[in-house]
Amino acid sequence: MSWLDRDRTIAPPGFNRWLIPPAALAVHLCIGQAYATSVYKTALVEHFDASLTQIGVIFSIAIVMLGLSAAIMGTWVDTNGPRKAMFVAALFWSGGFLVGSLGIFSNQLWLVYLGYGFIGGIGLGIGYISPVSTLIKWFPDRPGLATGMAIMGFGGGALIASPVSTALLAFYDPNSGTADWVASGDAVGKLFVTLGVLYLAYMMFGAFTIKVPAPGWAPAGFDPSTIKVKALVTSNHVSAKNAIRTRQFWLVWIVLFCNVTAGIGILEQAAPMIQDFFRQGDGTSLVTAAVASGFVGLLSIANMGGRFAWSATSDKTGRKNIYMMYLGAGTVLYLLLALFGGSSTALYVVLAFVIISFYGGGFATVPAYLRDLFGTFQVGAIHGRLLTAWSAAGIAGPLIVNAFLDAQGTPGELTAAAYQPALLTMVGLLVIGFIANLFVKPVHTDYHEPDAAPSASAAAAAPEMTGERT
Repeated sequence: MSWLDRDRTIAPPGFNRWLIPPAALAVHLCIGQAYATSVYKTALVEHFDASLTQIGVIFSIAIVMLGLSAAIMGTWVDTNGPRKAMFVAALFWSGGFLVGSLGIFSNQLWLVYLGYGFIGGIGLGIGYISPVSTLIKWFPDRPGLATGMAIMGFGGGALIASPVSTALLAFYDPNSGTADWVASGDAVGKLFVTLGVLYLAYMMFGAFTIKVPAPGWAPAGFDPSTIKVKALVTSNHVSAKNAIRTRQFWLVWIVLFCNVTAGIGILEQAAPMIQDFFRQGDGTSLVTAAVASGFVGLLSIANMGGRFAWSATSDKTGRKNIYMMYLGAGTVLYLLLALFGGSSTALYVVLAFVIISFYGGGFATVPAYLRDLFGTFQVGAIHGRLLTAWSAAGIAGPLIVNAFLDAQGTPGELTAAAYQPALLTMVGLLVIGFIANLFVKPVHTDYHEPDAAPSASAAAAAPEMTGERT
């Protein structure tokens, strides 16, 4: 597979760097489907006769594998380049859908865990980090904007997947259109097959159009000395092995974990949650299934827009300051949602929209935060290791919400009050993240590489530094 190697993807002189974001988006828009799982969550509960927690495990496994595969394969991605990484990600992601469909057709839940969760989750992790370090290298003058352009695709994936999935479920299920319709397992299985094939084709487009900059390339008129204008921005470099030894890495890990866990608390339960918040005394909801699906799409816009707008804003405000807003303002908004969200659909939608924009912004800003703290050398591998925070949040978020909801009642009968304990728990997590962010300071020089950033081809073989650390 040498035709996928990094040296086959080096851009020729005069290559337009603005052709790179569409290639990155091709992958991230596909794997962003993970945020649309709530569209068919109730259908899987009925098909497998399972609890919300059991079905929520599918999403949790996928996010766990995202973080683990990103951490384990991060250095490999940096060394081998984005084309090979995107190619492998496409095979795992689409293959996960096909194996998951077998589990649905055969009524074997463990196969859905294996397919969408385990196999697809590996594709999620590799696909997520594959274009990030490449974009940072193409846009050294605007790293926040660069990562926002790529990662906004992951947030926007549900914007496409949610209405498409709803339409396909209705197309595949002859009983669609009936009162209180819930899609059949057969329809969900066919949906999985369809998405697997479509995503494979589109991700391959991204893989074969991505390119990396030639060694020593820089944008016209770019002066690297102009970047170091904020206290936390370094012109030095830290290897991935040494980065995880720093206090800064683990503080940012806590920040990401808290921000992500709180966001997943809404996203993983988005469609049924808005229906439950406005359930009437007779058990019916003022929000229909179609409107709930549209709400998932709206949150996808918030997720996608926040990833681009807030991360681009961080180039001006600084990464630490923007996280103070994500976590501080997010705490207040989450509290309002828990206490007053059920009083008005407009208030609920506005609060959820802004909260999820902060959630998306946190994801898109963190690679630039890492670039500021640790330099560009192996920033992709460091980012991969940091995404273990997402793995932990992928377990904690759904477990917190679903465990509270399972204790409160059965799906389809819950009300806004049933969500308050879970949402207030998320408020506490955001406060912890806010405090952790306060303690982030520049990385000590003992962790810096002794020379200028080594070449990309030497990334995997970077020696681990030794000696005392202060």
